[in-house]
Amino acid sequence: MDKLFHAISDQNRRKILEMLKERELTAGEIAAGFTITKPSITHHLNILYQSGLVEKERKGQYILYSLNTSVLQEILNWVLDFYRSKNQPCFRD
Repeated sequence: MDKLFHAISDQNRRKILEMLKERELTAGEIAAGFTITKPSITHHLNILYQSGLVEKERKGQYILYSLNTSVLQEILNWVLDFYRSKNQPCFRD
């Protein structure tokens, strides 16, 4: 779980996750949405991949990145369980 929270602690990585909500993308397509260097994008993608938030698949000469929603569900379940264990309502009216 530490890797997950580390991965989402950076605003660039959160933006990458937002981009991947729409569809799978190549590193080049992701990099086009940023003003940082391509090696920095690769670094961020590796952190997201190592945390399990992102999956990658080689298709020809490209690597396509996609969102792994099962890991996001794991985070959400943890947060909800945390609040439930404190006897606090999860949502307020």
